[in-house]
Amino acid sequence: MSTMKFCRECNNILYPKEDREQKILLYACRNCDHQEVADNNCVYRNEVHHSVGERTQVLQDVAADPTLPRTKAVRCVQCNHGEAVFFQATARGEEGMTLFFVCCNPNCGYRWRD
Repeated sequence: MSTMKFCRECNNILYPKEDREQKILLYACRNCDHQEVADNNCVYRNEVHHSVGERTQVLQDVAADPTLPRTKAVRCVQCNHGEAVFFQATARGEEGMTLFFVCCNPNCGYRWRD
């Protein structure tokens, strides 16, 4: 993982810089002329971690999305509501697309797949 690096000469931040002639990554100080060869080519890494609550909230918000198609041809097995939003997505660990339904009852939000 990449960490911030500081100049040995003046203690300012070292920024990534490309040496096109030697084709290497350097860290260079913008205040003085200090440069050092990077020990790792990763200059930035963005890791996104979702909690279980965030994923559930997204599914409940789907039912209120006016741009998604709705159907009255299915009934929710949890609350017996007669309207659901549907969309296609890839299911975790499966190939191909799966048809998902989300109950439109604001007190339910149950999700199932076809």
